[in-house]
Amino acid sequence: MNTEIVSLHNAFIIQHNQVQVLGKVDMKLNAGEFAYLIGKTGSGKSSLLKTLYADLPLNEGLGSVAGFSLNTIARRDIPSLRRNIGMVFQDFNLLYDRSILDNLDFVLRATDWTDKIKIKGRIDDVLESVSLTNVLDKKPHQLSEGEQQRVVIARALLNSPQLILADEPTGNLDPDVSDEILELLHNIAIQGTAVLMATHDYRLINKFPGTVYRIENGVVDQTSLFG
Repeated sequence: MNTEIVSLHNAFIIQHNQVQVLGKVDMKLNAGEFAYLIGKTGSGKSSLLKTLYADLPLNEGLGSVAGFSLNTIARRDIPSLRRNIGMVFQDFNLLYDRSILDNLDFVLRATDWTDKIKIKGRIDDVLESVSLTNVLDKKPHQLSEGEQQRVVIARALLNSPQLILADEPTGNLDPDVSDEILELLHNIAIQGTAVLMATHDYRLINKFPGTVYRIENGVVDQTSLFG
């Protein structure tokens, strides 16, 4: 039996200014499933992702992520929801005045890890999982953009999330590096973590198949057709 990680039913995606972006959204994502969210820039991809991690409220329709109801979640419970979600963005959002070790250590300590040995072990594990070694003492600017995005994915994996949300993670990368990042995200899904990736790069979808949700004219449709 598949474990349902994301569920939206008849959901309306509303921005903070009360402008409706998407209506009647139906979406499901199971553990280990890789899915794309495709659409033009400004179509609502990021707003949908923000609703899934409770940055935008879901006031109409039904939604749940990692066992948390998006309709009834209390503000105090949002950090617990987000520990079950790994975030990967186009802009790396790394701390550029700190080493890679300190970047990852910061996240773990901010999420209540205290044992230094366990922290170091977890950091070593996630860096190994993204095929990065010997970078602990380097600062982000000393790494290539592809390596920085691998660090971001490692950071997203630190708390063993049930879901990875990736918002245009290859937008700043050349095609060969983009392929490497997509292969890495696919492998993460194969190991059991659901992955939802927003992109407008249809080339990637042809090369790395997955469930496809297309946004067009304020509507989200699941499709196997594009091009």
